[in-house]
Amino acid sequence: MSEDSKDDPVADAVDDWGSALAEQAQATAAPAAPAPPPAAPAQVSPVFQPLQGDSRSGVTQGDIDRILDVPVQLTAELGRTRITLKNLLQLSQGSVVELDGPAGGPMDVFINGYLIAQGEVVVVNEKYGIRLTDIITPSERIQKLNR
Repeated sequence: MSEDSKDDPVADAVDDWGSALAEQAQATAAPAAPAPPPAAPAQVSPVFQPLQGDSRSGVTQGDIDRILDVPVQLTAELGRTRITLKNLLQLSQGSVVELDGPAGGPMDVFINGYLIAQGEVVVVNEKYGIRLTDIITPSERIQKLNR
């Protein structure tokens, strides 16, 4: 082994994979033969540190904290419509545009263009808000993408 490959963790990792594959091939070729004693493990510093935390959830609080400041775009949509440019140019203050959503029906809530919930309009302290009434599950989102 050259002096350069002793200090190279990638080369050591490749050697580890090669030895593991060789051991697996030996085990499947001769299952009755006893396994040879394990060789001394090479001192390899891991490329990625193992995650610490709650093993049930698989996610630690530190991992969540890393993404909490990522901005996303939330869009609330009452309905949609298609109009011609002629009708668009005729719009003025007080014009009414008919939407395809039913009056009093749920409004769609999108995050970065993906439907994640439905809700209803509420007014709190003279400001509009959305009360979420139905959260779209990941499986429902996948089904809607397949349509």
